[in-house]
Amino acid sequence: MQRRNLIAGVLVLLIGVSVSPAQDIEAPAKLQPAPEGVTIERNIAYLPVDRAEKADLYLPAKRARDVRSPAVLIIHGGGWTKGDKGASREFNIGTTLAMKGYVGLSINYVLATKDKATWPQNLHDCKTAVRWLRRNAERLQIDPDHIGVIGGSAGGHLAAMITLTGPDDGLDPAAPDGKISCKVQCGVNMYGPGDLTESRGLETIGKSRESAPEVYKAFSPVTYVDKNDAPLLILHGTADKIVPVKQAEMLAAAMKKVGARHELLIIEGAPHTFDLQPKERDLRPVVVGFFDKYLKPGK
Repeated sequence: MQRRNLIAGVLVLLIGVSVSPAQDIEAPAKLQPAPEGVTIERNIAYLPVDRAEKADLYLPAKRARDVRSPAVLIIHGGGWTKGDKGASREFNIGTTLAMKGYVGLSINYVLATKDKATWPQNLHDCKTAVRWLRRNAERLQIDPDHIGVIGGSAGGHLAAMITLTGPDDGLDPAAPDGKISCKVQCGVNMYGPGDLTESRGLETIGKSRESAPEVYKAFSPVTYVDKNDAPLLILHGTADKIVPVKQAEMLAAAMKKVGARHELLIIEGAPHTFDLQPKERDLRPVVVGFFDKYLKPGK
């Protein structure tokens, strides 16, 4: 099987598990209408004018003007090389959160190709989206002190990176809006890898592990685990054949060791990619409950 036929040529390479192209279900879905109670604003510019990547806003409908909602950044998967903000999982997450009173921002970010490495610009884009939410807090009726992040697969990795890194780690972009915080109050990592130091080679990095081990360490969420990290919910399925469940267990163990706030939920029988309503278990109460705990003060 050719490299380009392996789950975006990335997650497969990082853990040495091969799958068929038919198992890649990170492709964009057809646009779906907003359900009752949700307003969707598509293709919002959140990056500088020279960037093509856009975002979709999921808003609770008919909010009173004095309401200030918590917000959640939504990051798609696809091995850092493909995927889309409007895919079915992201739509499921965005509409679920909006119906529970959250503002959701589902973003596209720079994607790697065999000729273009994108680390750490992909993380910079995600952190810029957090800043964009804060900069537009008044217009969007957002509480800028209560912002979370969620992502699946590669998006789960980026969500964990946002949750676990801070200014001292050197991964906050200098611009735009360099004076606005990238910090989130909590995050959800859905089956994203936690330790990539044993990866064979990633297009988003553009170098082999052997030639740049320090970069692979910097690309690994486990590197940044600290007792003062924002809380992280880790979701993973036992039937995941792309990112082994041990990746979730390892990240949770590292957080437990230092006393960092975290929750680990292993879903028996769940495969690599699922939304908040997999057949194995309805995860909406778990995820919404986690966000409510940390993003809705006084609830």
